[in-house]
Amino acid sequence: MKRLWMIGAALLFSVASCTDPQTSAGPDTSAVAFDTSANQQHITSAKVDRIAAELPAAVRESGTLVVGNGSAGGGLPPLGFTADDNKTPIGVEIDIAHLVASVLGLKAEIQTTSWENLFLGLDSGKYQVGISNIGVSELRKEKYDFATYRLGLHAFEGKLGSGLKLNGPADISGKTIAVGSGTLQEAILLDWNKQNAAAGRKPASLKYYQQASDTYLALESGRIDLYLGPNPNVSYHVATQGKTEIVGTVSSSYPVQGLVGITTKKDNGLVKPLADALNAAIADGSYAKVLKKWGLDAEAVPKSLINPPGLPKDKQK
Repeated sequence: MKRLWMIGAALLFSVASCTDPQTSAGPDTSAVAFDTSANQQHITSAKVDRIAAELPAAVRESGTLVVGNGSAGGGLPPLGFTADDNKTPIGVEIDIAHLVASVLGLKAEIQTTSWENLFLGLDSGKYQVGISNIGVSELRKEKYDFATYRLGLHAFEGKLGSGLKLNGPADISGKTIAVGSGTLQEAILLDWNKQNAAAGRKPASLKYYQQASDTYLALESGRIDLYLGPNPNVSYHVATQGKTEIVGTVSSSYPVQGLVGITTKKDNGLVKPLADALNAAIADGSYAKVLKKWGLDAEAVPKSLINPPGLPKDKQK
């Protein structure tokens, strides 16, 4: 089943390694048809023999890429979640798995698990790769290799027609903002409040809710001005509910550019063919089709990178 909604694309912030985000594009509007059926067709590409030849022999001969995805329990759309049959995994992460596997001449075997067990599975070799919105961080790079495939963004969500535009710390001054406790989003807001205090500006007031429904009731009633959360989830909510809008985004690894990567055990020989497969999909346009399908065009990367700079260790939760 396809569900057609209007989705407002985010204001994009480009984030340099040591600077505040700057507005780089204005808002855009486009239609996204979310297919939540269990029998949907995954976007694939042609096998590239020279890239498939880079795979470790055991993986190439098995014909299968075993992918761990942390969407057990229903997941979070549009990343990884269950289809209308309440059992089939779908979402942008699932489609990326099938796309990369097709370039490598493999069949993607998706295994859903919890977030915690995803990393245990990577460590034990149960999963060859993890594709589950895993951000690149300096701490994780000690154990894992990354082939990047999306920007990591957080999004500010405001009431539809609020007129708010978030370009940096000064714009949250005096605002009331809902955020998850102990999250990277909270760390960004706390950092921005310190910058506002140093500049003599009023800090933002942070509010914490246990349930998403409580957050959105507060936003719709005007008890809070904004909610800061992961861009994919916020984008999906904006598109499907039609009561709110994205008024700004910021890097998930602020102050460095956040990147999401296919994750695999360090030095197991998979990261280069994974990155090369992603770059082949970027070049032939199939990668862009996957992101467009799930309304995440704003998170597209021009090239897959192997183990780029990630979230600093002192920022890792």
